[in-house]
Amino acid sequence: MKARNDANFATQCIHGGLEPDPQTGSVMTPIYQTSTYAQSSPGEHKGYEYARTGNPTRTALQRNLAAIEKGKHGVCFSSGLAAMDTIIRLFEPGDEIIASDDLYGGSYRLLTAVLGTFGIKSQFVDMRDTSKVAAAITDATKLLWIETPTNPMLNIVDIKALTDLAKERGILTCVDNTFASPYLQQPLELGADLVLHSATKYLGGHSDVVMGAVITRNDELAKRLYYLQNAVGAVPGPQDCFLVLRGIKTLHLRVQRACENARKIVEVLQVNDLVANVYYPGLADHPRHEIAARQMRDFGAMVSFDLKEDTIEAATQVMKHTHYFTLAESLGGVESLIGHPASMTHASIPREQRLSVGLTDSLIRLSVGVEDGEDLVQDLEAALAAAVTVAA
Repeated sequence: MKARNDANFATQCIHGGLEPDPQTGSVMTPIYQTSTYAQSSPGEHKGYEYARTGNPTRTALQRNLAAIEKGKHGVCFSSGLAAMDTIIRLFEPGDEIIASDDLYGGSYRLLTAVLGTFGIKSQFVDMRDTSKVAAAITDATKLLWIETPTNPMLNIVDIKALTDLAKERGILTCVDNTFASPYLQQPLELGADLVLHSATKYLGGHSDVVMGAVITRNDELAKRLYYLQNAVGAVPGPQDCFLVLRGIKTLHLRVQRACENARKIVEVLQVNDLVANVYYPGLADHPRHEIAARQMRDFGAMVSFDLKEDTIEAATQVMKHTHYFTLAESLGGVESLIGHPASMTHASIPREQRLSVGLTDSLIRLSVGVEDGEDLVQDLEAALAAAVTVAA
């Protein structure tokens, strides 16, 4: 039964925007594995014509996404970067985007190496300082691209402060909410015009699907995004939509458990003699801890740390000796992952620029999963100890 608009988050995950299949009563949304739909006469159909334009499984997911982000419209794409690319297609050559100077490497690459060649300009600014963002705005600025928590430094941006600024200047805002997920943070409630997710991560939650999503309350923006979704064609298939729908049903349970495990990990990293810095917004001494506490339900399951021996070789020794932490790109799955941003997810960012935001050669990023927390602690401690032995 479809959830009421005032239902709490856990209920929205399971019921939001969804109803049993009207044809069969199936509780789970069916996978409509079809490329086209029968018409009784030209232009006379049951709401669907061609699967790039629409698919009932995708429609159900889009409604569910809108419900859990407290939005009105959800629009799904074949990947998070396809979703971002479609948002940028709302603009024209000569328009400018202001983005965080600490953002996902793939987002940086898309803005600079791809979209920059089509005349879309980008500035990268420390968005923790609203006055710096205000000073960077020009007549050409059309969008603030916000990440919070940022990838991989876990910096926190004050969403409300930036959306208020953008509204004063007539500029749109999009928040990449991938690291937080809708369980921890709902940017539309804080004034954002658009929310983006790599649904590959926490929404899917099982490392078995690649997808992107955009959610908005703005009817006109939604109309343009649906048009581009169909016109450009970077759409997900029905099997992938089914997998994300299934993943969302346990989103609240998975993210909460992962947050609890992350806190245990942070505690041991803070007292380890090999560790130089721990980056986690749940720490009381994190410079933006109070803002994170205000705009998030909890502090997330992403943790970054660097080593006193600040070399790629030292980081590699740690990552080679984990057992439960799998060395892999991505995040947000039920399994814990360990990665090296400088050579993996953020390799496309020039070294000088990444060092300027604190992304050191030895920085290690953890996506803490839902395994037993004590097993994860022991695994990481053993890996750090083994790295010392190898170095000796």
